[in-house]
Amino acid sequence: MSGANLAAIVEAPGAEPRLGSVVLPRRAPGTTLVAVAAAPLNPLDLAIASGTFHSARHEAPYVPGSECVGVVLDSDRHQSGSWVYAECHASPATPGTFTTKVLVADENVLALPGGLDPVQAAAVGNSGTAAFMPLIQEAALRPGETVLVLGATGSVGQLAVQVARQSGAGRVVGVARDRAALERLPALGADAVVDLRAGEDADGLSVRLLAAAGPVDVVLDGVYGMPLEAALRVCAPRARLVNIGNPAGATARIPAGLLRGKQLTLSGFAGLHTPLPDKLPALTWLWTALARGELAVEVRTFPLTELPSAWRTQADSPHAKCVLLPGDPRHLQPTPTRPEHTTVTTASTPSGSAPDALGPKESGA
Repeated sequence: MSGANLAAIVEAPGAEPRLGSVVLPRRAPGTTLVAVAAAPLNPLDLAIASGTFHSARHEAPYVPGSECVGVVLDSDRHQSGSWVYAECHASPATPGTFTTKVLVADENVLALPGGLDPVQAAAVGNSGTAAFMPLIQEAALRPGETVLVLGATGSVGQLAVQVARQSGAGRVVGVARDRAALERLPALGADAVVDLRAGEDADGLSVRLLAAAGPVDVVLDGVYGMPLEAALRVCAPRARLVNIGNPAGATARIPAGLLRGKQLTLSGFAGLHTPLPDKLPALTWLWTALARGELAVEVRTFPLTELPSAWRTQADSPHAKCVLLPGDPRHLQPTPTRPEHTTVTTASTPSGSAPDALGPKESGA
């Protein structure tokens, strides 16, 4: 057994997390022990903790957190001292990433390319794949097509605007409620923006969507409800719509005649149910774009000790990515670069070993 590690604890469904500690078991074959450097706080984490998420509910206390970037402390498969990206399905039996150290299944760990800022690399994990995979893999976006992003001012939506633009979309239109946040989207690649207005119905919104976008080929829907109903009306024949969230409502009216008459394809994407190896092409694209300075990602960082503040910030839809820093932020230097390789699988941290502030290698792990 290892010593106690500082951790976030959700006591029961609906409870706000508190700071506590978790004692990890001895590392078993097939798992990797990671010192957590940066752990994004995702809407998914809040949804699961609320007890209302469609695919997971935990009655017993658990450590939340679904992804991180960190340094390998001990593993049979991954080089100790190397920087990695990791995912896990937090539960009472499996502590998540909102702690200083986490045990992760070997197959849920990927080597991080050299030269990346660890916080930025973490920030485009869950959010980036939720933008890239629905647009590029599910909807199969083609050059010149028109893309509508519903919920465009959140971290996923902002990345979706950039992914669509850099993947050759002919026109990109962002839709959201916050007018000030919408005004920042043209700098990310949006050709037009449409604000969601209180009390407006699908008829009124569809008129404004058509004026801004024209017939739409691809819809990335992060809101569902009435905005999706309006988006359906402006879709071009054989348009593809992919839903990734439903803050605007759990139901939407989808006329059968419209669906069949335009031969629309409506599907859903859930990163929680997508194995990490399947995300590798998306992550590779995202990390490469980051390394080239081609992605803009606004990040707000919080020490793990300020988790309650970070949690409330995320609940208020901050239009930025909230990232927890469980270790010493002074160690968050870019991952080391080896020019002869595009990815680093055996490199050490910038100082040559795992940061001391993140904890020494577990004895007997």
